[in-house]
Amino acid sequence: MRYLICFILGCGLLISCKENEVFIPRDFKSIEIESILKDSLLSIRAIDILDDGSLAFAANNGTYGLYNPKKANWQISKQELDSLQLEFRSIAHTATDFFMLSVGNPALLFKTGDKGSMDLVYLEEHPKVFYDALTFWNDKEGIAIGDTTEECLSIIITRDGGHTWNKVPCSKLPIGIESEGAFAASNTNIAISGNNTWVATTSGRVYLSKNKGLTWDVVQTPIINEKETEGIYSIAFYDEYIGFGIGGDYTKPDNNTANKITTTDGGKTWNLIANGQNPGYRSCVRYVPNREGKELVTVGFKGIDYSNDGGVTWRNLSKEGFYTLRFLNDSIAYAAGHGRISKLKFK
Repeated sequence: MRYLICFILGCGLLISCKENEVFIPRDFKSIEIESILKDSLLSIRAIDILDDGSLAFAANNGTYGLYNPKKANWQISKQELDSLQLEFRSIAHTATDFFMLSVGNPALLFKTGDKGSMDLVYLEEHPKVFYDALTFWNDKEGIAIGDTTEECLSIIITRDGGHTWNKVPCSKLPIGIESEGAFAASNTNIAISGNNTWVATTSGRVYLSKNKGLTWDVVQTPIINEKETEGIYSIAFYDEYIGFGIGGDYTKPDNNTANKITTTDGGKTWNLIANGQNPGYRSCVRYVPNREGKELVTVGFKGIDYSNDGGVTWRNLSKEGFYTLRFLNDSIAYAAGHGRISKLKFK
């Protein structure tokens, strides 16, 4: 009995110590960049890490591929449909299927088929159609967002694992702004945490849904958005409360005023952060996994930056340019850009 009591007390002390443990952010000072794919004809803005750790991408020229890190080899294919010049900037996956969505008119959403090829599961034709981002809440429910075609933002949703997709009518969305859309720069205009969803737009607004797209609200953020090249290019959430957005103006990439925003209340309110401090324009921001929402990495064609204090201060780790980024774990990520995909090791 004495040993049992001591064991219980010991466990209690261990639990108490763990609860009171102070989180200490790391302080990355360098980055190792290893190129794993080079093709000067490709512009790669959409990558996704699959459940088995392999890496998928889709790009221009109808090109898409899968990287096996264990064998360090690629399987690359080309999607063709009539004489269309297909360009993919959005991809996503479930436990069983891979999806890729084209930009421009017509919008074409493909899903892995039963016969080894890609099946067309959604087609939309409109002079203004342009889809920007795609992701899934779970293996059955997914969402893609795009520019305004009528009087509201374009949102399509699946509830059956991606077999069918339906467009949300404007009557069920907040009042739109003329020409409001999203930047198809990195497939990071949508962030999800549980049932919560956030969509970032060119108008500097964030759409919010707490029920996987059944109902929506919208808030205006203070990010710069006066010109058509300004707005939120990328949004990320660490959990249902802590979020970060970045953008600016890609035509003036060194401008660092009003291009970074943060929230701690689930996106209800947003505040400028690191205003007037680098980095300037960036196309993608991601939270480092399992780091309490303190560590972030952002990439753009002007370089790679890191913060370990929630975005208050930043350190430039590299001048090498990329469009988009996905973390494999808390120290390794994949990044894609013009003509390449690389593996990044943070040190």
